Amino acid sequence: MVHPAAEAPSDTATLDAVFAALSDPTRRAVLETLGERSLSVTELAEPHGMSLTGFMKHLRVLEGAGLIARTKEGRVVRCALSPQPMQEAAAWLSRYEKFWTDRLDALARFLYHQEETEWQTLPTQEPGKSAPRSPSAGTTASRPTKSGARGPTRKR
Repeated sequence: MVHPAAEAPSDTATLDAVFAALSDPTRRAVLETLGERSLSVTELAEPHGMSLTGFMKHLRVLEGAGLIARTKEGRVVRCALSPQPMQEAAAWLSRYEKFWTDRLDALARFLYHQEETEWQTLPTQEPGKSAPRSPSAGTTASRPTKSGARGPTRKR
C-alpha cells in the first residue's frame, strides 16, 4: 500500500481539493443533481434557497476541484459533472477499504476460533446427573403461583 505522503504533490493537491469540495452538503447535493443531467446555474441554485452570489462560491469550489465543468451558451452558463477527480478519490479510498476489510476478516476469523475453542472446552454433563450448582450463596425467591387479592373496583 502506498503511504499518502508518498503520492505526487499534484495528486495530493487534487485529493485535498476533492475532499474539501465533498465536505459540504450543498456541494454534494449539486454533484448528485448533476449526475442526472447538466443544468444552468440558475436551475442548480433554485432548490438551495441562497443568494446566487453565495451559490456561485460553491460552484467555484467544485470547479476548482475539477468536479464540474462550466460552459456558456449565449447568456446561459451550464454546469456538467466531471467524474475523473471523483474516480481518483474513489481509487484512493479503495486502498483503505481493502485494508479495513482485511482487518475485519482477520478479527472475524479470530472470534470464530475463540468461539469454537470455548465450545470444545465446556464441561460435558454425564447422563443422569444434574447440572453443577452455582457457587453463589444467594437464593432467588420463587414466583407466586396465584395472583394476589382482588384490587379496588370503581363504583358505577
